[in-house]
Amino acid sequence: MERRRSGGDHGENYTNPFDGEDQVSSADDQKEEVMVEEGFKDTEVPPWAKQITLRAMLTSLVLSIVFNFIVCKLNLTTGVIPSLNVAAGLLGFAILKFWTSLLGKAGFLKQPFTRQENTVVQTCVVASSGIAFSSGTASYLLGMTPRIANQSEGGNTPANMKELHLGWMIGFLFAVSFVGLFSIVPLRKLMILKYKLTYPSGTATAYLINSFHTPKGAKLAKKQVSVLFKYFAGSFLWAGFQWFWTAADGCGFASFPTFGPQAFARRFYFDFSATYVGVGMICPYMVNISLLLGAILSWGILWPIIETKKGDWYSADEKPSSLHGIQGYRVFMAIATMLGDGLFHVIFMLSKTTISLIINIKKKDSEVSGFGDDENSKLAKYDEKRRTEFFLKDQIPNWVAGGGYILLAIVSIIAVPHIFPQLKWYQILVAYVIAPVLAFCNAYGCGLTDWSLASNYGKFAIIIFSAWVGLPDGGIIAGLASCGVMMSIVSTASDLMQDFKTGYLTLSSPRSMFFSQVIGTAMGCVLTPLVFWVFYQAYPVGEEGSAYPAPYGGVYRGIAMLGTEGVSTLPKNCFKLSIIFFIAAMVINLVTELSRKYETKYRIYRFIPSPMCLAIPFYLGGYFAIDMCVGSLILFILELSNKQKASDFGPAVASGLICGESLWGIPAAILALSGVNPPMCIKFLTAAVNDKVEGFLSG
Repeated sequence: MERRRSGGDHGENYTNPFDGEDQVSSADDQKEEVMVEEGFKDTEVPPWAKQITLRAMLTSLVLSIVFNFIVCKLNLTTGVIPSLNVAAGLLGFAILKFWTSLLGKAGFLKQPFTRQENTVVQTCVVASSGIAFSSGTASYLLGMTPRIANQSEGGNTPANMKELHLGWMIGFLFAVSFVGLFSIVPLRKLMILKYKLTYPSGTATAYLINSFHTPKGAKLAKKQVSVLFKYFAGSFLWAGFQWFWTAADGCGFASFPTFGPQAFARRFYFDFSATYVGVGMICPYMVNISLLLGAILSWGILWPIIETKKGDWYSADEKPSSLHGIQGYRVFMAIATMLGDGLFHVIFMLSKTTISLIINIKKKDSEVSGFGDDENSKLAKYDEKRRTEFFLKDQIPNWVAGGGYILLAIVSIIAVPHIFPQLKWYQILVAYVIAPVLAFCNAYGCGLTDWSLASNYGKFAIIIFSAWVGLPDGGIIAGLASCGVMMSIVSTASDLMQDFKTGYLTLSSPRSMFFSQVIGTAMGCVLTPLVFWVFYQAYPVGEEGSAYPAPYGGVYRGIAMLGTEGVSTLPKNCFKLSIIFFIAAMVINLVTELSRKYETKYRIYRFIPSPMCLAIPFYLGGYFAIDMCVGSLILFILELSNKQKASDFGPAVASGLICGESLWGIPAAILALSGVNPPMCIKFLTAAVNDKVEGFLSG
């Protein structure tokens, strides 16, 4: 699923699709926003080197470990990853505030805790957890393994499979993850100062951090942290309690047939996952509803109809997991929908980027930065002048950026073919020639809309490079590896520009932002494979029916198979249905954008489902969508009772639920690796099955 790095002032303040009107800030709130730097004018801004402190790096390391476990678990279960900016900001602030307060009371505090230091921690943690997304441990890298290949029954040759090992995984990430940082650095002044791109997540994160360092904001943050830890403890204990009853497959509360055995067989049930209840509280309502609609459309309507064609459309002897059987329809129709959604957004963003660039180029500088004469405008002008002064203070020379990109690209061109011999040096060179353009487009589009299309560019790279290499020469591995190269560049470039925007609004030096991103990326290159390896060794990751099915592993390999084998191996009518869903995804997106622009009275676009979200349950089922809808329902009830309180504490509650159950994965994995199994099994049987079991036991 695409990442939308959305955030808000003290939370992800998504527009409620059930509200009749958009929320509009009051005049006092608007005045408070433009007076940000006025409130900090007496606070000394430390030089860039002192913004990156040892305590900030240690805090970043601890939080990076935590968030890598969280993102890894989400990746390996459904692939739905919400914005965790609020949790990262809150925890970073809480840890450093607590530590500096202790040092201050003891008389050992030499440097006060500043918002710039807070921004450095945020940047490091987001960069590190971002690698967990772009590293492909649950998608393109996992798709290379024999474990995933054996499920597809296609392209299972030695040249098209590769066993995972920590050594080459870490080496590959170091080879490709830093190049994107240098590709976008020369454009920071153009995007931040001249074009004044909003970068909604970067802006929201900055306001979050700025608010923490005011008396009112610090008081609220303290309450939010308290709420977060309460729900963290409850979620952690609940996960441990559930583990106690899962001694065998099908045991535990996660197998409770909430809506009856037939619905359970169709993967419609509530699995008591605190994680996805929390995710549902963070994601917009329409995302959760789209997921549920996708589950109903696929598992409730389409798959039962297609299963009646068994023996006609596909062989009755095919295993349920075979891509030549019902699983083929599930996977490839989902892929087609995702590709249709992705292609539309790529074309749309490129068009929007081009139009916006043309408009900006035609504008005169005076028109871009003009202000009125009222009081608020003067304050805003003061804010901008002060921010621009610090943003331009510590420059990163363009020759450093250009030289760094070329040098790291050369290293990657040499190193990657040693890891993946199927991918030749000249093919990687082509990727690095094209990548800066795509990185710019993604970073610019992200500044306009907050959407990162990195995984879409990666999917198209899979198709192009796998077809280029061909199946006999290892096209599947080549395509998947090229996805990693492209995704890493495009994703890190947009992330860095988001961080530059955050730094601009918090008076953090561009140098401290850049080096924080580098350090965070380095942490992620080590931590992400290590965390993934814990899960990979402890559980049957990627296998259907396991606790960690890692659905995107099969999807990405399926895309590579399309590139190498074409559509000839698909089950009967699968290609036709896939084309229909591909076109439908583009049409739905087109209708959404046209409604957004031209239908402003009722704003119908708010109620149009997302094709990407519709597609995710096609192969997973509806259980996690039900969890997320429960989260939406909880948040909706909270908003009805007290909207401001829900806005202030809803994200903290959600983050606590996500963090608690996700981090239970650490002791659970350690217990599994140590050979310690849950002691009890609880199963839910129908009356008829129970009678048979009792009859069997009684002899």
